[in-house]
Amino acid sequence: MVQKVAVIGAGISGLTSIKACLDEGLEPTCFESSHDIGGLLRFKEKPEPGRANIYQSVVITTELANNMHHSEVLLYMRLYAQDFKLLQHIHFKTTVVSVRQTPDSAATGQWEVETERREGQRETRVFDAVMVCTGHFTQPHLPLSDFPGTRNHYIPYFLSHLNETHCSCCYSNSVYLSTRSGAWVVSRVGQRGLPADLVGTSRMDMMIQKLFPSWINGMVEKKLDETFDHALYGPSHIFCVPDFFEQIPVVNDDLPARIISGRVQVKPNVKEFCGSSVVFVDGSIIDEVDVVVFATGYNYSFPFLPPALQAKSGYRLRLYKHVFPPALTQPTLAVVGFIHSLGAINPLAEMQARWATRVFKGFTTLPSEETMMKEIEKDTVTMHLRYACSEQNPLQVDYIPYLDSLAEQVGVRPNILWLFLKDPRLALEVWLGPCTPYQYRLTGPGRWAGARQAILTQWERVLQPFRTRLVPKPETRASSRRSVIVVISGSALLCCFYYNKHLLSSFFSPLAFLRSPQYAA
Repeated sequence: MVQKVAVIGAGISGLTSIKACLDEGLEPTCFESSHDIGGLLRFKEKPEPGRANIYQSVVITTELANNMHHSEVLLYMRLYAQDFKLLQHIHFKTTVVSVRQTPDSAATGQWEVETERREGQRETRVFDAVMVCTGHFTQPHLPLSDFPGTRNHYIPYFLSHLNETHCSCCYSNSVYLSTRSGAWVVSRVGQRGLPADLVGTSRMDMMIQKLFPSWINGMVEKKLDETFDHALYGPSHIFCVPDFFEQIPVVNDDLPARIISGRVQVKPNVKEFCGSSVVFVDGSIIDEVDVVVFATGYNYSFPFLPPALQAKSGYRLRLYKHVFPPALTQPTLAVVGFIHSLGAINPLAEMQARWATRVFKGFTTLPSEETMMKEIEKDTVTMHLRYACSEQNPLQVDYIPYLDSLAEQVGVRPNILWLFLKDPRLALEVWLGPCTPYQYRLTGPGRWAGARQAILTQWERVLQPFRTRLVPKPETRASSRRSVIVVISGSALLCCFYYNKHLLSSFFSPLAFLRSPQYAA
């Protein structure tokens, strides 16, 4: 029986995993190699070896209130850790050296976790389960071999900090941005000045996108080009990028302004380096270059795991739903936060952790190894057909569908049709509003009594930071009753159409008690 759980890493994925363990009555022990929590989101003046770093001015695009500076995100994480009493379960300055199965692991599922403290002290402890929460920004990716002359040129170079692609060097006299395939550039500021990650992110938007993918993709790209013409801001062949939903966009408010002012000039891919010059594939040359910044990302690495658990399917690790290795006899090792989406990592990691701990406890079972392998291969093929994948981007998933798939395993997926009959006001907000994590606290394990009120008032919290200067609103006529009826009726019909048989079956499941012997008696 699983009781003691090792959690590797004290970033956002590690913190949510510790909390999930405590919620299920498990005993977590977290090992963090640095001296503090925060992981990637803790800025370091001097980057630590083997750890990614953010830059000083980074602003998070998918967190509360509304786009917080990284220091505010770290403060939120500290409050989270304090409120749920997580710090007492963390061993700082302790690096995990190896994770290996015990000799009798086929029967017990246990793991030997060897750690090393800063002072050099090593210790091996046995745990019933392990949660790997080290993320995928670990090993710098320097593609020096891709460019002839790199090792013989005279230009200093370095790898940019995470997300630093267009920011830190824009204060130089001349900056040349070399891009092989281009990217869609998205602003943090969405329609009417609202946070962009809350606009067009509802369940209804997801359904429409799935039903009419080409139409929605065209609308999004047209809207982005209305902000600034991507072909105009760079040679057209550079911006022959994949469809918007096939590639991770660049979230940056400064780049268009830098290009229009001439501080940044967009160039095609680098062909070669020659002395202090850079030659591009279109034949153009920039002489006397002072420095080259490789904004080429990071490779993931789990050096402490057995090689058998690092097998790949395409570019991705062979993990069932990006969490469980399918070949284990006992499902007692889970990878949390090793994922990417057009949405915040926090809810994804939290749902993965909630699912993993339910599996550890035996409340939820996994399919057979054969079934898991087939689903992994199917997901890999789908991902490679849809996304512009590479070794640096193998982890993309659709935000709401992925959350829902895990929530269904946990037993917390909201039943939209049942909500429309039981609580129409809440149902409308769940269906038409942004899909916030409160939705997965309405029912089932981990249910929170305040979830309904939090959903109904979430827009008030979005608007509150703007109210530093109150401006009287002009009187407006109330919306007609007919419009409300049309919205409710149309939403209900679309909901029924999209969820089809799955939701109809789940709709009747709450009524099963009517057929139970206890009720009949």
